[in-house]
Amino acid sequence: MSIKPLIILPDPVLRQVSKPVERVDAALRKLADDMLDTMYDAPGIGLAAIQVGEPLRMLVIDLAKEDETPAPHVFINPEILESADQRSVYEEGCLSIPDYYAEVERPAAVRVKYLDRDGKLQEIEAEGLMATCLQHEIDHLNGVLFIDHISKLKRDMVVKKFKKLARDKPSGSKAPGKLVG
Repeated sequence: MSIKPLIILPDPVLRQVSKPVERVDAALRKLADDMLDTMYDAPGIGLAAIQVGEPLRMLVIDLAKEDETPAPHVFINPEILESADQRSVYEEGCLSIPDYYAEVERPAAVRVKYLDRDGKLQEIEAEGLMATCLQHEIDHLNGVLFIDHISKLKRDMVVKKFKKLARDKPSGSKAPGKLVG
């Protein structure tokens, strides 16, 4: 298992639409394990494959708190089947947009079908933070970032800041250290 470098805004890779996974095999499971290691190291609670430069429809989530036993979930080819009419607001952050957080309104609950790490078809009815995290990560698979759900003015300011940081960053330097979300 290894920690992979994170793709950071304004990298255009983040705007790619990820391709469906055609086969669940040992190589894909290793990528899932590497993604979990990368997510835990960041630290974060969710990570889409595109965020480590792999344009595949796969994501990982673990909502366990630091003092709890890890509870990793792997979602392959996730698809939202149903969204609640009721909305909820969470302050979201993103490992690909370090140190920026904003309140985002999304459906409060979703029903998602996906393949698990063994290639078995599963379905989950999620609400609260799990619903928000699933929608955030599935957005990544579609080339959508959480900043696309905030005002154009705020989004433009964030993109401008990250373009400047990318321009000013010495080559070979890493993204900032510890991140949440």
